[in-house]
Amino acid sequence: MVAKIKSGKSLIGALNYNENKVKAGKAKLIAVSGYVKSHEKLSFYDKLFRLTDLAGRNFRTKTNTVHLSLNFDISEQIDDDKLTAIADVYMKKIGFECQPYLIYKHFDAGHPHIHIVTTNIEADANRISLHNIGRLVSEPARKEIELEFGLIQAESKKNLNKQIDPAQVKPLVYGSTDTKRTMTNIVNEVIHQYKFTSLPEFNAVLKLYNIEADRGAKESVMYDKAGLRYWALDNQAKRVGVPIKASAIYSKPTLRLLEERFLLGEYLRKPFKDKVKSRIDNAISKASTKDQFIDELKKRGIKGMFRENAEGRIYGVTYVDLENKVVFNGSELGKNYSAASTINTVQNNAETNSQYYGSIGDQGKDLQIENTLESNSKFSRSILDELLSPTDLSGSENLFERRKKKKRRKINL
Repeated sequence: MVAKIKSGKSLIGALNYNENKVKAGKAKLIAVSGYVKSHEKLSFYDKLFRLTDLAGRNFRTKTNTVHLSLNFDISEQIDDDKLTAIADVYMKKIGFECQPYLIYKHFDAGHPHIHIVTTNIEADANRISLHNIGRLVSEPARKEIELEFGLIQAESKKNLNKQIDPAQVKPLVYGSTDTKRTMTNIVNEVIHQYKFTSLPEFNAVLKLYNIEADRGAKESVMYDKAGLRYWALDNQAKRVGVPIKASAIYSKPTLRLLEERFLLGEYLRKPFKDKVKSRIDNAISKASTKDQFIDELKKRGIKGMFRENAEGRIYGVTYVDLENKVVFNGSELGKNYSAASTINTVQNNAETNSQYYGSIGDQGKDLQIENTLESNSKFSRSILDELLSPTDLSGSENLFERRKKKKRRKINL
């Protein structure tokens, strides 16, 4: 079991997060503690008022929200009653047994987990200290609960992802496996195997596995501090679930680590540049549409990925050589391999073919008829010439004379 504790200043924000999951069918409220009504009969305002009533008794404490989660191994099948019992024991062990709290079971990840929302302001307006609660209080409680309920211990899972067979790395299917574990395997394998020189190139490979690395909006604090998080993607390449921070993944693939890989990738991919260009040239010569071009690249072991803006305008292309594990942005291979140049070449191929086949419409049919007639005429003339030629007549006479002699011989016999 893994326990995570987050503190904040917005009870309504924590409550809304879980309630919105319930509305989306990705969570359900399975139990409450410290409420007069049962969890089935509580309205949104019943849930909120109980917590804000306590928080309002201590105006000096701004951090009055506690939002924690208990996460279990993907192989564990735990029913609602057992989840509730685990939550109650855990809350007691960390000193929150007298606090009102709501227990939500979530379905938005591959592993079983629950969220608990409460406040650290007590009925007498005192504040429960959250300082080092994770290390000093939560960790010992977690270990005791693992033994008490026979749960898979978190320590036993730590080294599972260090040695992974590359052949076993498959695209992430959100909800079918433990998201963090699968994402860790994929990210580490991509970093180890592929040669790339930028975050977009790194993402071009990750997206083949339904993952995307994100720095956040340019005006965000995360972007300013060079933070990085990883999202799971669905079949339409849309983000799903909750992102995982780079620091939470084994090997810690932060932006700083990736920047070191960018420099190494620049050197390691050089020997493959001309080979990639040659295969692209061969593919584009046989394509009249963008889709045909992508198919031709696929036949040659290259994944072509065009980038489009919100309006659908293509502004870039990335080539992923799946055989040699190298990634090139189109413009880095040369002007002829940029998105704009590639699209123009494909369109020119289509226009050339259209003009050719258009020019042999009715006129082409007439030409074909003329050629056929001329061919037949030549064939007829060749036969006639052959029959009328002196050599042929001479040959015919000789043949007639030979047959005549044979008849005479037979008669004489």
